[in-house]
Amino acid sequence: MDLIKLVEQDQIRTDLPQMDIGDFVKVYLTIKEGNRERIQVFDGTVIARKGQGLTETFKVRRMSYGVGVEKTFPINSPKISKIEVVRKGKVRRAKLYYLRDRVGKASKVAERMVYDTANVTTATETVEE
Repeated sequence: MDLIKLVEQDQIRTDLPQMDIGDFVKVYLTIKEGNRERIQVFDGTVIARKGQGLTETFKVRRMSYGVGVEKTFPINSPKISKIEVVRKGKVRRAKLYYLRDRVGKASKVAERMVYDTANVTTATETVEE
């Protein structure tokens, strides 16, 4: 069992950002058409994560012309050139499958405010200057 983990460890990607359930992400995919390649963006809400290690996947849902479209991506796939987290979502569930039944504003996920404590100046610091 340890031999499998040792082989998988070299193939796990570490260059991707931390993303959680409910986050709005842009997934940049490398698409091969004939003899040329291009990058296609699939943006939407992360509604599920599944698996662990090399076989971990995540599911992204978006609305396209009024129809809900879901795609499942392997996190460690070489076809994913990058993942960009646009907005952090405030959720209390591990899987957001209930969004499939929602329409319009009801299908939105509330935004979680992320505070950067490293760049915050206190009132006393500004007075001293």
